Parts: sequence; C-alpha cells; structure tokens
Amino acid sequence: MTILTTSEIMALIPNRYPIIYIDRVEALEPDKKIVATKLLTINESFMRGYQPDQPQMPNTLIIEALAQTASILILKSPAYAGKTAYLGAAKQVDFGRKARPGDQLQLTVTLIKTKSNMGVVQTSATVDGENVCTAELTFVVGPRDSQLEKNRG
Repeated sequence: MTILTTSEIMALIPNRYPIIYIDRVEALEPDKKIVATKLLTINESFMRGYQPDQPQMPNTLIIEALAQTASILILKSPAYAGKTAYLGAAKQVDFGRKARPGDQLQLTVTLIKTKSNMGVVQTSATVDGENVCTAELTFVVGPRDSQLEKNRG
C-alpha cells in the first residue's frame, strides 16, 4: 500500500531528478518509523556510469537514499513541519549484497532520539530481505531555503 507517492515525496524534500532516490513510501509512523522503496532499473544514470560491466547502485547513493527516507520521517513530524533535514553524519555503516537493476530496494528508518534540531536514526536497506546496508545517521533540521521554494514553482 502506497502512503506517499513520488509527487508527495517531492513536496517534502528538495531532491529532484536525477538525485531523488525514493519512489514511494509504504509505511509511516510519524516520530517513529518509515518504510520506503526505490525501484532500480538499468536506465538509472548511475547504473551506466558506475562499474558498467557489473551495474549496481553505488554505496554512497544507498546512503543518500536512506538519508532521503530519514528526511521524510523527520519532516512528517509536527515539530519539524515546513523545515529541511540535512545529513550530519553516518556511523556504523555496513554494506552487504549489491543493489542491482531489477531490485526493489526497501529502505527502513527508525527514529532513535531527537534533541532540539538534531537527531539520530537507525537505517537499513534490503533487497528481498537480504542486507544491502545498515547505518546510523545523524541529522540536523534547519529552515527551508526560500530560493528552493521559488524553484519548485
């Protein structure tokens, strides 16, 4: 069941093609947990440019997809509505299997703690239940950029 579509996601976070890495949100408990999906295809620009003989999603972009998912969770909180979330740090990062064309990357983020405008989330990316990446991400919430709002038009 889709909770948020791509259009609704783009209303929350500033990312746009080619750097938006979430296709839908399937579950959302504000201030607790979110589950989102990225559908990987061979047509992704990074699939053609990163290890072209063995197409896969680069690890840095998997972290970015997890950070975007975390941003949605954070910005759906009444305390941070109308703001922007920024990735501050990635700790305890562990990569497993590769994310390849045809995979559905499931992104799960659980809020661990918040304090003022900062917080920590535990994240995981999986394909068919197999670990692709786990990481603890720290975020900072700040005001939404007014120039960004103008560009969204």
